[in-house]
Amino acid sequence: MHHRQINLHLVSDSTGETLNSIARATLARFDDHHVTHHRWSLVRSRLQLDRVLEGIEHEPGPVLYTLVDSSLRLALEQTCGRLGVTCVAPLDPVMEMLQGTIGARAKEKRAAQHVMDADYFRRIDAMHYVLSHDDGQGTQGIRDADVVLVGVSRSSKTPTCFYLANRGIKAANIPLVPGAALPEALDSSPCPVIGLHIEVNALIDIRRHRLKIIGASGVRQDATDYIDPEAVKAEIVAARRLCTSRGWPVIDVTRRSIEETAATILQLMESWHARRKDAAAAAAPQDPAAAVLGQAPDPGR
Repeated sequence: MHHRQINLHLVSDSTGETLNSIARATLARFDDHHVTHHRWSLVRSRLQLDRVLEGIEHEPGPVLYTLVDSSLRLALEQTCGRLGVTCVAPLDPVMEMLQGTIGARAKEKRAAQHVMDADYFRRIDAMHYVLSHDDGQGTQGIRDADVVLVGVSRSSKTPTCFYLANRGIKAANIPLVPGAALPEALDSSPCPVIGLHIEVNALIDIRRHRLKIIGASGVRQDATDYIDPEAVKAEIVAARRLCTSRGWPVIDVTRRSIEETAATILQLMESWHARRKDAAAAAAPQDPAAAVLGQAPDPGR
């Protein structure tokens, strides 16, 4: 089947991250597509928009846009209509639904999700935390973590922590190295500890690639324990048994993307906090008057 080349224009008055995510998520469902992305970000004046319109006219193709300014929206829609090009504002249906439910009009505010508010600084703080608590660093600060990830070397702990930091989550990670002691803080961790598991062959491939990148001169790739199949298998089994003995949940990351792993971690964190809350409520002292105030008489009397 012939797949024709198309141009996809993403027009935003902000960074364009939202449109990039929408395009990536939808195009992933097409097995074989030939799409040239034209990203137009920070479009906030008519002069800037005119350059966008020239680009669309020169290389016509469907347009996705997030523009707050009504005059810019109108100019873009009119030009697309004249060129016979499809023009869609993907956030409009969601915005209309929320306005109807909330009962208030949305403010015309550009880049509202990128304002430097408390949430923004929380994400920056989380990023600094990950940098200083990566790969077993700064173990004395583990008690300040929101979550701790453990796993063998090259099991995607670091990239997952950075992804979580972008969500404002302080994530520390500890490598599980054969014969190495774990930080004492993990014995009574005040936050969830989650293990990352990966299959043997996948881990060996990743480690071989790592050795190739760093140019591990003098390291025999067929002999070092780092990539020896039996040694790697023993390392993974030991890590899995450790997590089981400690009651730490384990996520198999072999065929998961970083985003999928992070989503599962967030679910496990919610479950952990819910159990803690239930346990605290059950252990709380009962009010002696609760049996009589506002309740039916004790049937035993």
